[in-house]
Amino acid sequence: MDERSIAGLLATLAVAALAVLGAYGFGTGYLIDSPGDFLAPTIGVLAVAALAVGGLIASGVGSRRWRENPYW
Repeated sequence: MDERSIAGLLATLAVAALAVLGAYGFGTGYLIDSPGDFLAPTIGVLAVAALAVGGLIASGVGSRRWRENPYW
């Protein structure tokens, strides 16, 4: 393995660990305990974040210059 693939593997593991911690925090903070007045704003923020990430993914995939960068 070269350094770039090891760094990519470590970055993927870090992102996965953060996702697991976030899911655990959301589960224990909102699904098990009653969030009260904060449930609706939390769902709204999650929806906006999902739409923003989806929009960025869609704009990147639909780009004609995708992978024309010399990095690839």
